Amino acid sequence: MSEIDDIADMNALRARIDALDAELIALFARRSALIDRAARIKAAEGLPARIDWRVDEVVANARRNAAAAGLDGALFEAIWRQLVDAAIAQENRHLKGDRP
Repeated sequence: MSEIDDIADMNALRARIDALDAELIALFARRSALIDRAARIKAAEGLPARIDWRVDEVVANARRNAAAAGLDGALFEAIWRQLVDAAIAQENRHLKGDRP
């Protein structure tokens, strides 16, 4: 039996989901810090926030990784497109000096 199958009841299951969600948020915070760094590098190198080939690559990676994990690739492609759009907006704020 797997570790997941050993979860005894809904309260325990909900607690595990909540803990995992907190871990995911921490990972997204780390990703956001990397986006801030990317914006500083792009500013120094005169690059735009949006680089189309990289957007395509990141989204394709997400779709492929999701499918390899047995998840719905199309769903994660859509999620990652939103994530990438938010990252580009974050970089644009940096590049325009609008970042608090």
